[in-house]
Amino acid sequence: MNSITIVNIAYCGLYCADCPNRQGIIADLARDLRKELRTYRFDKTAELLSSYSFFKTFEKYPDCYEVLGAMVKLRCGKNCRNGGGNPGCKIKRCVEKKQLSGCWECDDFETCDKLSFLEVNHGKAHLKNLKIIKKKGAEEFIKGNKYWYASK
Repeated sequence: MNSITIVNIAYCGLYCADCPNRQGIIADLARDLRKELRTYRFDKTAELLSSYSFFKTFEKYPDCYEVLGAMVKLRCGKNCRNGGGNPGCKIKRCVEKKQLSGCWECDDFETCDKLSFLEVNHGKAHLKNLKIIKKKGAEEFIKGNKYWYASK
């Protein structure tokens, strides 16, 4: 399998090039919104609005602004194959230990507990992707549908 072909395929089968964190979409939007909020001194507006019972929720504006700051940090500079991602990722460590290119080369991926935490954010997308890669190979996978979230 060509290493250039699989560089954007995470060990778990997710396609990194489709990730909003990799693309920086969420980080850029959060950064831009924070800038606009500062430009218009929205903290002062939120403070005023929160004094009215109808807009009481604006008391939480500082928390919202802080969360937006955290979202700016969601940008992913490197994927797991290039030294990025969680250094303690059990999936990455398992694949490297078994000297595989990815989970699709493991006969147990469909029942592997190490992959189950992905279901919160991705449903069964990683499993669908892994099945495609196992059946058709990485080159065909990249040409076709790649799942980021799948309910089944």
